[in-house]
Amino acid sequence: MSISVAMAVFNGEKYIKEQIHSILPQLSPEDELIVSCDKSSDNTLEIIKNIAFVDGRVNLIEGPGQGAVKNFENAILNCNNEYIFLSDQDDSWLPNKVNCVLKEFQKTNADLILHDAIIVDENLQELHGSFFKKRNSKPGILNNIIKNSYIGCCMAFKKDLRKKFLPFPRSIPMHDQWIGLIAEKYGKVSFLSKKLIKYRRHNNTATAITHSNVKNMIIWRITLIKEFLFYKKSNTNN
Repeated sequence: MSISVAMAVFNGEKYIKEQIHSILPQLSPEDELIVSCDKSSDNTLEIIKNIAFVDGRVNLIEGPGQGAVKNFENAILNCNNEYIFLSDQDDSWLPNKVNCVLKEFQKTNADLILHDAIIVDENLQELHGSFFKKRNSKPGILNNIIKNSYIGCCMAFKKDLRKKFLPFPRSIPMHDQWIGLIAEKYGKVSFLSKKLIKYRRHNNTATAITHSNVKNMIIWRITLIKEFLFYKKSNTNN
């Protein structure tokens, strides 16, 4: 069961080395870490180059420079292996993450796995013991349009699923909710209750676990629903 890890990075020098070093010990020689790096103003690129120089499993590619969604799309498209794990640049994987997720794929034959996480601050001090409990996470398309549980850093999916959700619609606010909803519609998902990463929250975090303002929430949901319905129609007719 070979895996690819798709990581999108931008100005991530503060945590990127720690994150990569939490991932690499879990990968086999046949696995790969695909890092799509948007042009950064800090030392992110140099840090990744140094790691890639000594570990051939790290494949550094140039990001498209069009924001986080397209950066993740670029990373995912360059993955070659059977199972694709998504990774942010600033979390920390617990040592049993890959093994537990692969076992869940075998047990459930799911197309996508979403696992729980420990929410921590920038120093990895626990803020909340369970992301699932904090969000009341559960599967279901309507549930995850109203209150999304699909966060990319806790997701892995079969490579074949990507042809269902790519390319990402340009109008969606984030990629991970879209992947989860498409997986629910066209595949099988499994929610794994094990906490397998330390999910770091800090001032520069790209996603938020608290609500945005009401206006943005309404706009995002209307946009997401429109894109989802159109995507459903086009796939049904093909």
